Amino acid sequence: MTDHSSVYGELREIRASEAHKGWRLDHFLSRALPEMSRARLQALIKQGSVKHNETTIGDPNHRVKPGETYAVVVPPPAPANPIAQDIPLSILHEDADLIVLDKPAGLVVHPAAGNVDGTLVNALLAHCGASLPGIGGVARPGIVHRLDKDTSGLLVVAKNEHAMRSLAKQFAAHAVERVYNAIAWSSPRGRSGVVEGNLGRNPFDRKRMAVLRGQGKPARTRYAIVEEFGTREKAFASLLECRLETGRTHQIRVHLAHIGHPLIGDSTYGRARSSPRPKSEEERIAFAAAAEFPRQALHAGVLGFFHPTRQVKLRFESPWPADFASLMKALRGLNAPVM
Repeated sequence: MTDHSSVYGELREIRASEAHKGWRLDHFLSRALPEMSRARLQALIKQGSVKHNETTIGDPNHRVKPGETYAVVVPPPAPANPIAQDIPLSILHEDADLIVLDKPAGLVVHPAAGNVDGTLVNALLAHCGASLPGIGGVARPGIVHRLDKDTSGLLVVAKNEHAMRSLAKQFAAHAVERVYNAIAWSSPRGRSGVVEGNLGRNPFDRKRMAVLRGQGKPARTRYAIVEEFGTREKAFASLLECRLETGRTHQIRVHLAHIGHPLIGDSTYGRARSSPRPKSEEERIAFAAAAEFPRQALHAGVLGFFHPTRQVKLRFESPWPADFASLMKALRGLNAPVM
């Protein structure tokens, strides 16, 4: 194994022997670099920091062959505290206690392995200045709740400890109104329903959540069908309104997948469904838009809570972002009358 340094970090070159034949790449690297966790190495692989013969290897499950040499770029250590970065924010409301903003898809909420900067927290530190650090913790200042990286929509951020305590108490008591729009494959039975099932880490893949029996934390999601695309007998997709009664990680995504209707674009909990042969230009456009949608089709459209100081109910709504609206337009073409 050889080591080099550069402005991009430390370059580690590791050669596989006959004993490593058939090993998973992440397992092989974790044995060669015992000072790094397997999870950290998996993150580096997925973000393109591992190469073989100048070819990026992005799959931790890649099988190692004897004689191959892998180059791993280990980024320099991240600062212990998040740094301020000038990243644009879409702010709907701001006062002395809190900020309500519209998070775009693709923006990570707080720094973590694989995303050490360029997050919402970095943007908030630049926007709020010296007042925010330490509110609710150094690593995640002001963060009361989260949205997944590829989920768009509304978030509230606390600007002082009083607001943090008040908002956290409301979330813990399930007193915050949270309404999501979700576009799912096909359509659930009935016009509405409730999905219940304890959620916890998938025992076979710790990065995923799963519905578990006798383990995990209680979770409850209400849904209602807003629109269906295609015929009721053979709905291709549906727009659902989902309301959270609890707030578990990936809750809506896991619950809808559990009942057989994963979100369009959700590569973690579902996969693209095979589309029938299109019989019209409208069907061709709709089927392609659904198959190619690049993220889970989930938008946090409504957020309501009591103001920590004024004790009045605040309620905010967020329109669909452009990609979500474009998918909806394409799917609505399935319901257009045939001329």
